Amino acid sequence: MPSDAAALASAAGEWIRETVRSASMTGVVVGLSGGLDSAVSAALAARALGAGAVLGMALPCGSIPEDLRDAELVAEHLGIPFRVIDLTPALDALADTAGLRGAPGVTLANVKSRLRMTVLYAHSAGRLVLGTSNWSEILVGYWTKWGDGAADLLPLARLYKSEVRAVAESLGLPARIVERIPSAGLWPGQSDEGEMGVTYDEIETFFRGGDPGSRASARIAEMVRASEHKRRPVPFFDAREWMGRHA
Repeated sequence: MPSDAAALASAAGEWIRETVRSASMTGVVVGLSGGLDSAVSAALAARALGAGAVLGMALPCGSIPEDLRDAELVAEHLGIPFRVIDLTPALDALADTAGLRGAPGVTLANVKSRLRMTVLYAHSAGRLVLGTSNWSEILVGYWTKWGDGAADLLPLARLYKSEVRAVAESLGLPARIVERIPSAGLWPGQSDEGEMGVTYDEIETFFRGGDPGSRASARIAEMVRASEHKRRPVPFFDAREWMGRHA
């Protein structure tokens, strides 16, 4: 992998362009959260495909106003088409219908993520859904199955958070976005590192073979173990193979 962030950004753009072309699509649609990962993903796609081929969508769902403001900032900076659809009424209706009132926060957070992905795919005609997960999050399972983990292409999927930030700086994204505390905006005051219980630097140190400390190492190892099922292909039942082994 290139160590130079600008070279990495260029290579990622070429990959996005080839992936979209090979799928016979005209562009991508991406959920803009106001955070770093979605901003970098959108910026890479806009450089590779042209701003007009990238539809940015902000999908507030009981979100804080800061998230929408920063999503608008990213879309304006990149010059991409931008839509806002408030999913709060849909979440409320679903919570009532599905008996989710009073459900644990993580349950509703996952519902929010899956609801957003449903809307992105509903607006994806002629486009691929551009995912925004980075390698640090994928390794420890900090993503929602069939939510933010559902996408057609993932340009950041092998980049640690520090590398995503370096790419953001090379792309000239607004300092407010680059320096923003990582947060999925799931509830007021929520932060990624606070929820995970470890920092992104500790995660990177751990997987690069370093020692982030016994507490962090134990926490990361547990997250990896608990989320292993997320990184495996969905298992399917092969009757002949199974019955042959258990005859």
